[in-house]
Amino acid sequence: MKNILLIISTLIVNISFAQTEKSTNKTVAESFVKNYNSDNYEVIFSMFAEVMQKALPIDKTNEFLKGLKSQAGNISNREFLKYESETYASYKTTFERAVYTLNISIDDKSKINGLFIKPFVEEVPSENVINNLSAKNSFITEKQSEIIFNNSKVFPNQTQIAIAIITNGKVNYYGIKQNNDTISTSKNHESTFEIGSITKVFTSTLLSNFVKDKKIKLNDNINDYLNLSFNNGTKISFKTLANHTSGLPSLPSNLDLTKVNPENPYKEYKKQELVEYLTKYLIISQNSELKYEYSNLGAGLIGYTLSEIENISYDSLLRTKIFSKYNMLNSTTELTKVKGELVKGQDASGNEVSNWGFSVLAGAGGILSTVEDMSKFAISQFDCSNKELKLTRQKTFEINDNMSIGLGWHIIKSKSGSVLNCHNGGTGGYSSSMAIDMKSKNGIIILSNVSAFNPKMENIDKLCFELMETLKNK
Repeated sequence: MKNILLIISTLIVNISFAQTEKSTNKTVAESFVKNYNSDNYEVIFSMFAEVMQKALPIDKTNEFLKGLKSQAGNISNREFLKYESETYASYKTTFERAVYTLNISIDDKSKINGLFIKPFVEEVPSENVINNLSAKNSFITEKQSEIIFNNSKVFPNQTQIAIAIITNGKVNYYGIKQNNDTISTSKNHESTFEIGSITKVFTSTLLSNFVKDKKIKLNDNINDYLNLSFNNGTKISFKTLANHTSGLPSLPSNLDLTKVNPENPYKEYKKQELVEYLTKYLIISQNSELKYEYSNLGAGLIGYTLSEIENISYDSLLRTKIFSKYNMLNSTTELTKVKGELVKGQDASGNEVSNWGFSVLAGAGGILSTVEDMSKFAISQFDCSNKELKLTRQKTFEINDNMSIGLGWHIIKSKSGSVLNCHNGGTGGYSSSMAIDMKSKNGIIILSNVSAFNPKMENIDKLCFELMETLKNK
């Protein structure tokens, strides 16, 4: 589950790459800082391109910037760093109570079409990292070894990455660990990591199980299964929750991330708070079924509703209907039930952090697992007679020309033209990525203790998809 507190939007167009700040970027950045410090959030909204204003309406812009001000204070200094990903002007930005990286992208009219704020972390000097990986006497190729090293060398010491490589339905495991600036192999396929938002695939699999057993219908409203009066009589279906078209926000409005423990932000949000939200504060956008809006709340609400129907915990649902069925004996949502070695999560600088507890929102990101267990679940997808898994992969909504969504699974076209079912995840101490190709029965699963706040955490997804491309001809 990716904490979106500091992520405003990622709507970008191509701009030319340079390492010297352009005058247009400088002018826009200076205006942003000036108006942010003066609480002129409406002026900042007027600086947005039209596409940005649609993606981030004025009320959400105000909410975010007020929350940022409450958490970090005013900006006292801004230092241009570079152009990141050939799109964003990146700045080391010193606030009163924190230092963040502020990335701003502008279009050809000097309007902001991308805005991204994340904790500032000094980059790890990767040129001194030693590659102690070898493809000799191993099932991986030299190219795969090179891909793994190049994507992982930017992470801090004590980083662990566990990889499952599935080729034609058969799995091999490969693990690495960085210690004293040397990356070596590590036998960690039985080690436990937080999987973050890949949990949503399991929550949707539970939903599919209930549909298969005729306990509910996919288009049923959850209102019919909860003894609650939703605010404004709002109706929400299971299907729209599972494909992120319900109109719900990413998180409930009564979960204020600026006022919780940032080391465990969801732990104290429990059933009482969720019920209060549904009955008093719930508001969804109009014509919501026509719009994809990723919602951690939506997935959490599925897990909560199914647990209420069965009158057992979310963890018990997983254990009885998924984990036991697919022999995932080292998977759980409860930290006290973890068997074997738990890999410690790390923050962006490589310091050890506490695990996250999700309480009532466990369906959004609460699972801890191993790549061994995750591979069992992935390989089970290749059994086309399994109706419960097949339903989750069926397209329910088209997001754009290259991406659709089933129930939990995102469905994308790879660079080589393959159709992949995939999902990723991130928490304070971990990042994960998973992709499977039903046609070739290939797949990659990656679990790591790379923080979702690490500035290079996108390398986990990059590693996943680059490895998938190497399996194309196998």
